[in-house]
Amino acid sequence: MTGKARYQAPALTKGLEILELLAGASDPLIMSDISTALGRSVSEIFRMLQVLEEHGYIARAEEGYRLTNRLFALGMSQPPIRDLASTALPVMQDLARRAGQSCHLAVASGAEMVVIIAIEAPGLSGFAVRVGYRRPLHRSNSGRILLAFQSPDARAAMLDDIRATGDTLDEAELTERLDATVAAGGAFAPSPMLTGITDLSAPILVGGVARAALTMPFVDGAANRATTEACTQMVRDAAAAIGDALSPIMVLPPRDMEDGQ
Repeated sequence: MTGKARYQAPALTKGLEILELLAGASDPLIMSDISTALGRSVSEIFRMLQVLEEHGYIARAEEGYRLTNRLFALGMSQPPIRDLASTALPVMQDLARRAGQSCHLAVASGAEMVVIIAIEAPGLSGFAVRVGYRRPLHRSNSGRILLAFQSPDARAAMLDDIRATGDTLDEAELTERLDATVAAGGAFAPSPMLTGITDLSAPILVGGVARAALTMPFVDGAANRATTEACTQMVRDAAAAIGDALSPIMVLPPRDMEDGQ
């Protein structure tokens, strides 16, 4: 094996390179920046940008090109994700209402976790993570939940994906932390984004493994409807309810049939 692709599709390759570049950019990019970053001529990039814009995958503004949510919407339309979202949404809305806090649902995407549903806190103030937010699996509470509640083989494969990114990884410390998370049935940790926020997370278990992670970025304050401890239990109860709804129902035969009567 030489590692060379068996088939070549230059136009498709250019389009994918543009999408991946824009996905990793924190701000919109102008055409010349895209051309330079990809090492391709402006004329090549121009044609691809036109096609991608016509099909709704990117949008153009004065400051440059950016991704739209079309790719995200396509992914969400897949039956497993659609079922997860439709099942979790009403439970999460009720959780946010009762706790007076925001919450979000994340799934694994390669070496990262990505938020697919975000419910804002009721009232005039609160903190919420946006849909589409990504972070390395081992650097977020949601991601560590997704890593922890997996089969040994699945966890090893996910760790391989993290190593492939070149990110630093203290495997001994991480393994100890993941095992402690499994033993506790969930985890809480300071938010990696803002001080004063504690992420309360629990797994959505289907077949004994985490299909998603439910997290509440708990903001402490005098006007809180519930304590940290109460909200932790609410998150775990909500995660369990979603997992139970997604799990297949096993119908056991009547006892007299089992006994051969």
